[in-house]
Amino acid sequence: MELMDFFRKGIKFSPEIEKELNYSFKREHFHKGHHLLLPYNESQKIIFIEKGLIRSYYIKDDKDITHHFFPEDTFNLPLESIFYKRPSPYGWEALEETTVRCIQYQDFEPYMLKIPGFEGFIRELLIEMIKVFSDRLYAIQFQTAQDRYTSLISKHPDILKRAPLGHIASYLGITQQTLSVIRAKKN
Repeated sequence: MELMDFFRKGIKFSPEIEKELNYSFKREHFHKGHHLLLPYNESQKIIFIEKGLIRSYYIKDDKDITHHFFPEDTFNLPLESIFYKRPSPYGWEALEETTVRCIQYQDFEPYMLKIPGFEGFIRELLIEMIKVFSDRLYAIQFQTAQDRYTSLISKHPDILKRAPLGHIASYLGITQQTLSVIRAKKN
């Protein structure tokens, strides 16, 4: 979905503001495998994924661990860099040909005051993301690997076609061998 179509679902804009906001978000294209950000970056960039799949990841004991998948129609931003002024431990990698719309946080923030209802719309998006990460924490703490896999597939049925199995296993907190066993039981 195009960025402005996404915004129009929750906000009404004047034509002038819509044009200005649309212009402020720059369109960027990335090839599969491109690292948009590396871990420990200090980026202030907010992105909206119009097309493609991005994973956020971190490095632990020289291992690449998938933190989250961001499909179309989602926002991502390096919270630590923007709000805490410290490097973000998460890198971003395009898992498919990807198109994003980008804006620097300092250029985005004034719109929340300028556009009636926009701050509330953004707050709802942030609450939704908090819920996603809260559910993920609950799953890691209290669900079996089988339950985590079932939940991922029910929420994102196409993820097996879009992301490498190694990244999916890493996201679930299991080995690729365990993922293969779980998948074999499901088939």
